[in-house]
Amino acid sequence: MYLIGIAGPSGSGKTELARALAEALGAPILSLDSYYRDLARLPFEERARANFDVPEAIEHELLFAHLGALAGGGTVEIPVYDFTRHSRTDRTETVRAGAFGVLEGLWALYWEDIRRLLGTKVYVDAPDEVCFERRLARDLRERGRSAESVVAQYAATTRPMARRYVLPARQWADVVVSGVEPVERSAAALRAEVLARAAT
Repeated sequence: MYLIGIAGPSGSGKTELARALAEALGAPILSLDSYYRDLARLPFEERARANFDVPEAIEHELLFAHLGALAGGGTVEIPVYDFTRHSRTDRTETVRAGAFGVLEGLWALYWEDIRRLLGTKVYVDAPDEVCFERRLARDLRERGRSAESVVAQYAATTRPMARRYVLPARQWADVVVSGVEPVERSAAALRAEVLARAAT
């Protein structure tokens, strides 16, 4: 299974690019969001105060094990995370290895052991103001957040942690994509790049 990693700051457009590329390649998507550590053991107020903008918030060990299994042609059960409760649900989603697979998320290029599993490493770049507007709209629409909480989190952790952990990942990218270009155009160009790399 040829793995493509797509990283970039929150709101840069990496999820939309991953979806378009996965559709073009007939590939499954693994989202880092599925691997947030389960905080169900903590009171809700404490869960809500957790820093979700650091790589340590992800169960990296499980992610690495799943990617390794898929790279070897296996099948894995992906956790389903509930952002309204900051905990995993009882459900999982089955992902089976195919010719290609797409890993997307803030830190898709952060860990060296995961980078070694990736055939193509992609970084999606977008201006901070664009990222913030998209993050605000998404969290209000999909994650049951208030505008005030989104603004506070973005200023306190999302932006500074992106500068520390996400933006430096650009150095490891094979391909840098603009998150403000039409996603169809970017996905088509990236598909051609992936197919060329996979053929060598």
